[in-house]
Amino acid sequence: MTSEGVSPHVRRRTERDLGDCVRVLREVHDRDGYPVNWPDAPAEWLSPSSLFASWVAVSDGRIAGHVGLSRPGESDLAPGLFGVPVNTTVVVNRLFVAPWARGHGVGASLMGRVVTEARDRGVHPVLDVVASGTAAARLYEGLGWRFLGTGEQQWGPEQRVTIRCYAAPS
Repeated sequence: MTSEGVSPHVRRRTERDLGDCVRVLREVHDRDGYPVNWPDAPAEWLSPSSLFASWVAVSDGRIAGHVGLSRPGESDLAPGLFGVPVNTTVVVNRLFVAPWARGHGVGASLMGRVVTEARDRGVHPVLDVVASGTAAARLYEGLGWRFLGTGEQQWGPEQRVTIRCYAAPS
């Protein structure tokens, strides 16, 4: 439910949505520091080459959130920790919810959509999240996602980050 009492509508993201998604992402970055490093080309960051599907949550006619589903890449830690062949997993990424839409089920609705898509494809969703993303970790754990472990990633020459890895419930 949103602040007006209407559930968010989750639909496939279109190219026309990218500008609004970038604006919401900027709000999230300014408030919460996600993504940790603001991308030079945020619309491209929202559309990595590994991406095969993405969705937006719309509430009150506005983009309330975003999520993507990608093929696992070399930098993704969760697929390797999950203990199954990497080609049987997909990676949930680029999840964010507009500050004005939080606390109303937007994140849960987006996560439910990607889990359904993954299961329809016969693969298991996993994800990596920066360890400092405690609100995100609470969402995943509240939805029953299983904590797989932590790992370290090098982001540029001077930035090392700790990553928490999760797998969707079976």
